[in-house]
Amino acid sequence: MKFLHTADWQIGMKAADLGAAGERAREERLAAARRVVDAGRDRGVDFILVAGDLFEDNAVSRVLIQKIADILGQFRGPVFVIPGNHDPLVPGSVWEHSAWKSCGNVRVLREEAPVELPGGVLFPCPARQKHSGRNPVAWIPPERTPDIRIGIAHGTVEGIRQDEPDYPILRDAVRRSCLDYLALGHWHSYATYPDHEGFVRMAYSGTHETTRFGERDSGNALIVDIPEAGSPPLITPVRTGGLTWNIIEKELREAGDVQRLKEQLETLPDPGSTFVEVSLSGIIAADDREALAHLENILAARFLSGRLDTLRLRPMPEDDTWLAGLPPGVVREAAGRLRQLASAGGESSTIASRALMELYSLAGEDAQ
Repeated sequence: MKFLHTADWQIGMKAADLGAAGERAREERLAAARRVVDAGRDRGVDFILVAGDLFEDNAVSRVLIQKIADILGQFRGPVFVIPGNHDPLVPGSVWEHSAWKSCGNVRVLREEAPVELPGGVLFPCPARQKHSGRNPVAWIPPERTPDIRIGIAHGTVEGIRQDEPDYPILRDAVRRSCLDYLALGHWHSYATYPDHEGFVRMAYSGTHETTRFGERDSGNALIVDIPEAGSPPLITPVRTGGLTWNIIEKELREAGDVQRLKEQLETLPDPGSTFVEVSLSGIIAADDREALAHLENILAARFLSGRLDTLRLRPMPEDDTWLAGLPPGVVREAAGRLRQLASAGGESSTIASRALMELYSLAGEDAQ
């Protein structure tokens, strides 16, 4: 048995925080959906599993629903989909759209009931509400049979930090349910869970296209190959994402560090498809102010989207030259006091450093 495991497409995601780049991010999610289908076809899988959250919510455009149904309909084999917590099976949901009836190969699994597969059986666990403390895989009968047994669920494996249990799934769910593989959705990073023998029989595929900074190994689908019942699955991640998200954290310590960071940014490939978030801390010399302004211009102009965070940055303690650019009197005295607070540490130092950097920037603008 060979199949493709994907989840969390979040089609219809607003991406409002990305500004003008949000439209590109939304378009890329559709392009990545096509790449998922292409990956399944090119690698000769028997079927595709979509483990929930195909859509961002149940209020997405009906045109988008039709687009996704058409994309999945291009796969020549069966496609099995379960509703997730973002698009749960409720009255008026996306699953009531007529597009699903017209796609003969796409099957929305609405019941907790076994589904026959060539050489095996599939146990679906559809979500019926946004949040739940119920273990979604608890219903699967713990019976060992000659068939390959596959589970598909949307939830949170124990051990993942969260405020409240949300569709909790035990780490030994595969053993308890006698499954050969459990395809998971809900969390956007690729993650695997070895069993007591060290074999991976349970995994999150992660989202097919990265949704935000901080996701780990997202932008993939998984090709899962199981020779026979009881055999360890062979899991191969396949890249489907088209956009790159880079976080660069840099502590500035000496003059020239900003220039070196700029040179690092210039080596990043395909800037037109790259989101970059640069977070700076430490100290900055007066001579680096112009380089910092140039760095910010590069981020804004060259990349799909670039952000610069300087909230933890403060002027170099021994560099007093910039104070001359401040109006004499109260403003200059305030700058001196802020420098003392910023160097003292504690909760107030962050606020003082931020205010100091604002003054530092103003002095630089006046100097230019």
